[in-house]
Amino acid sequence: MFPTAASTAGACLRRDAVRLLGEKRVRTALSSGEFGSPFPGVLVDPARAAEPSTVIAAGWAAGWLASGPDAIITGSTGAFLHGYTAAAPTPVHVVVPYGSRKRTRPGLVVHNGRSLDSDRRFVDGLPVLCVERIVTDLVCSAAPADALAVVDQVLAALAPAERASFRDELHRRLRERADPRGTRIGTRLLDLATGRADSPAESWLLWRIVDLGFPVPIINYQVCTIDGEPRYRVDLGWPDLRIAMEYFGHAAHAERTEEDEARILELERRGWIVIIVRAEDLAHMSRVEREVDEAFRRRGVYLRERTVGALRARRHRDLRAS
Repeated sequence: MFPTAASTAGACLRRDAVRLLGEKRVRTALSSGEFGSPFPGVLVDPARAAEPSTVIAAGWAAGWLASGPDAIITGSTGAFLHGYTAAAPTPVHVVVPYGSRKRTRPGLVVHNGRSLDSDRRFVDGLPVLCVERIVTDLVCSAAPADALAVVDQVLAALAPAERASFRDELHRRLRERADPRGTRIGTRLLDLATGRADSPAESWLLWRIVDLGFPVPIINYQVCTIDGEPRYRVDLGWPDLRIAMEYFGHAAHAERTEEDEARILELERRGWIVIIVRAEDLAHMSRVEREVDEAFRRRGVYLRERTVGALRARRHRDLRAS
C-alpha cells in the first residue's frame, strides 16, 4: 500500500517511503508497478498518477530534491493550485532564490526569483506563491492568451468592487518588478482583462483579436430591446458599429444549434454583422481576421494602420535589422 502518511496528494519522497516501509519493500513495489516514480527520488501512487494535484506534488518534490528546500510552486502550476485553471499546470513550475541550484528537467521547469519569502503561501500543504505574484509573473512571461485567461479568472472570482484595487496592486508589482522583461505586454494584458469572460476561450479570442491590431471589443455585450431590456448577449462586440463575434466551442454549443442559428438571424435582422469563431479558428485566425477586416470596411472603417503583433517580444536579429 502506498505510504499515505508520508505523502501529499499521492506523491512522496522515496527516502520517506524507505523510512516507513524499508528499502526492500520499496524496491519490490517499484518493480511490480505498485509504486510509480515520475522523477528520480520521487514516488507516486499509480492510481492517482494522472491527477493534476499528484503531478504537481511530484513535481514540487522533484524541485525540492533538484534545487533545494526553498523551491516554491509558481507560474501556471501555482495558478492551478489557487483554483485558476485556464492555463495548463504542467510542466510543473517552481522558483528558487538566486544562487540556488537550478536544475530544469523534463516535466519540471525551475526559475530564479527574488523576494520569495514574503509571497510564500501554502495550498494543500504545498508551498506556492501568492496569486498577486503569480499573475504578475505570468503576464510578463507566459503565452499572452493563457496569461489573459488566468487574469480574467482571477478578476471574475472577485467582487466587482474589489477588482480595481486588485488591478492597482498588480500594476504596482509590475512597476517594481526586478526583471523588466515582458512588463510592456504585461501592462497591456492587465488593462485588457475585465473578469467578464465566461470561459478561457473568450479570453483567448480577445487576445487573438487585439494581437491582430483590431480595436478592443467589449466582452459579453448586452443587446437590448427598444425598451432597454436585455435581449441577447454577444461574446465580443463593437456595438457602435454593430459588429459581433460569437465563439462556438465544441461542448457549449453542441446541443444548441437551432437556438444559436435563431439568435444570429435575429441579430442580423437588427442590423448586426455576426462573425462566427470556432475552436479550430483560435489556432489559425486567417479566416476570422479577413472577416473582421471586411466587417469594419462595410461599416466604413478602414484600419490602414493596423499592426499585427505589435506587443510581442521581438527576436534579437529583428531588432538589429530595424
